[in-house]
Amino acid sequence: MEKWAITRLHRIPLANEFSSQIEPCNVPVVFDGCVCDWPAVNKWNPNNGGLDHLEVRVGSSMVEAMIRVSFSSFIHLCKKSRQIHNDAFVDKSSQDTCHTPKIDSIEDPLSNLEDGSQIYLAQVPLINKDEKRESPLGVLLEDIITPRFLETNAISSSNLWMNITQSRSSTHYDPHHNLLCVVAGCKQVALWPPSATEFLYPMSVCGEASNHSAVDLVQPNFKVHPRAKHAWDHCQKVLLHAGDALFIPEGW
Repeated sequence: MEKWAITRLHRIPLANEFSSQIEPCNVPVVFDGCVCDWPAVNKWNPNNGGLDHLEVRVGSSMVEAMIRVSFSSFIHLCKKSRQIHNDAFVDKSSQDTCHTPKIDSIEDPLSNLEDGSQIYLAQVPLINKDEKRESPLGVLLEDIITPRFLETNAISSSNLWMNITQSRSSTHYDPHHNLLCVVAGCKQVALWPPSATEFLYPMSVCGEASNHSAVDLVQPNFKVHPRAKHAWDHCQKVLLHAGDALFIPEGW
């Protein structure tokens, strides 16, 4: 096996095998069918009534959703918001009172999104031991089973990503190990070893996204980032399907 070769295992390792033979190598590993036994794989499947299940289980709990729209749509939403604000606080010369519109008169802003817009949930916590408050999605943990090779590890957080169309995450690394599990659909992951960092131009350490790449890998500007020409030479891609899991070591 090459130094940075990513392997696929068609079996689930034991905890001592993972901790002694896989984790110390600091190289990603795909575990085929690792989470096929999760109730979530069946219950969350949108082709099997999964969306109804999620709606019933979570209800109207508030979550933060990421929205990607055209600038014109964003401006339209801003104008809508200002109109609602103006209607809510009408200054009448004859009365020193404020009038608030009825709740049912406020439209759902998502109803104005144009075709091709993207809205998705990103890193919504199911559990986060650093947070004292309970997650609104914590009830979904009942549909998840900790893989046996992690039974002796302390899980600090578990997060949900969910989208309604194809989307792309920015290139970044995390300062801790991750186990990426696909419950429905599929996901392609592009992976670079820590040794390829110089080709990806990390953001300034003084900023909020210092673990993200400054390079737009879809349309790179090689005049600004000349070393990025060689970035793909160091990249390996893996394709994950529902039930698969990917171990991503710290720094990848």
